[in-house]
Amino acid sequence: MERTNWTEIEFILQGLSEYPRIEKLLFVLCLVMYLVILLGNSTLIILTLLDSRLHVPMYFFLGNLSFLDIWYTSSFIPSMLIHFLSEKKTISFTRCVIQMSVSYTMGSTECVLLAVMAYDRYVAICNPLRYSIIMSKALCIQMAALSWSLGLLNSLIETVLAIRLPFCGKNIINHFVCEILAFVKLACTDISLNEIVIMLGNIIFLFSPLLLICISYIFILSTVLRINSVEGRKKAFSTCSAHMTVVIVFYGTILFMYMKPKSKDSAFNKLIALFYGVVTPMLNPIIYSLRNAEVHGAMRKLMSRQ
Repeated sequence: MERTNWTEIEFILQGLSEYPRIEKLLFVLCLVMYLVILLGNSTLIILTLLDSRLHVPMYFFLGNLSFLDIWYTSSFIPSMLIHFLSEKKTISFTRCVIQMSVSYTMGSTECVLLAVMAYDRYVAICNPLRYSIIMSKALCIQMAALSWSLGLLNSLIETVLAIRLPFCGKNIINHFVCEILAFVKLACTDISLNEIVIMLGNIIFLFSPLLLICISYIFILSTVLRINSVEGRKKAFSTCSAHMTVVIVFYGTILFMYMKPKSKDSAFNKLIALFYGVVTPMLNPIIYSLRNAEVHGAMRKLMSRQ
């Protein structure tokens, strides 16, 4: 079969077209959550830039995470909101590829970045006297750059392999967004290589960082348990609680998506994916702001300036 010219291809994002009332409800919920994502993450970025007390590695990485979450959600939520209210839910081949590659870059980068943040907490608790020496400004920049570079490389490989496929007629993507696996399944050729690369990418960027995070927290736990005072243990745990919560929410949702029994109801599967894509970035700034005296102090200082 001959491949259609890219400029002529349009995909239909099916979403929940069979449930128009639910789509109207999802429009309201997603709009509110998107505004919270923009406000919460933008506020954290501004605070980490303006307040000198937050010019430490933990908040440097948190600023990267907030920036990442804004870009990740902005790659698909605005167009998804438009599709919720319109009957024509089409997206061009180029826009679909851009949406897919940007969201995949951000997702892969976040996995690596969470592992980097776990290492930062490991050094802070297990080597507190050498923390400022080990976690130098140069190393923090290098680790953040490595996270972004690996995420971009993973997305680039999988996107290039996807756009080389011939598309010969099927154009309905059974999702709210251009998800890479749903995208390649529309190709009119064998996609075994793509599926293998996607699976390897998931193993490398999901489970390898998770393994590093678990190893970091095993060392952290063993160090904390050796602290004699209850107050000291509580203080040590409090420095890790926000990151642990973010990791549990992030990986808990992903593992549930991958390990749950295949549901015959595709609507349920799409709603779970939507939860992962929208709710997790919304919770990140809330989790890091909750009971965080440094962030509260920076906020009060900023408000007093205004």
